Amino acid sequence: MKYLLLKHYRGGPTPAVDHPPMDQWAPEDVDAHIRYMGEFATRLEKAGEFVDMQALAPEGAFVRHDGEGRPPVTDGPFAETKDLIAGWYVIDVESWDRAVELAGELSAAPGPGGRPILEWLEVRPFYTELPSVGE
Repeated sequence: MKYLLLKHYRGGPTPAVDHPPMDQWAPEDVDAHIRYMGEFATRLEKAGEFVDMQALAPEGAFVRHDGEGRPPVTDGPFAETKDLIAGWYVIDVESWDRAVELAGELSAAPGPGGRPILEWLEVRPFYTELPSVGE
């Protein structure tokens, strides 16, 4: 079963450990965080549970169609920080419990001063088959 572990820049049901944005961290703290993420991916690869991982830049905008012949509407130039997705892992594991276990490990990535950032991660299963439309 495939799951998406969705990382947000900020946000979650309750505040996590309060820390500044990563661009304000000491270089050695950024290096430690990135190293942790790479080591996490390597462990998943060795276990046969890794599918994909991507980090996203904070820049972006919400875009929607505004009618034929009209340019798309954007909300921006940037979405609010709480709405931005920092990146994701796609994992292929045997159960929901394993997906949650791995999300918990990823949440402990080091932040400023080497302390775990305790970020909230959104765990979302992939559809195994598309839902059908009832009559």
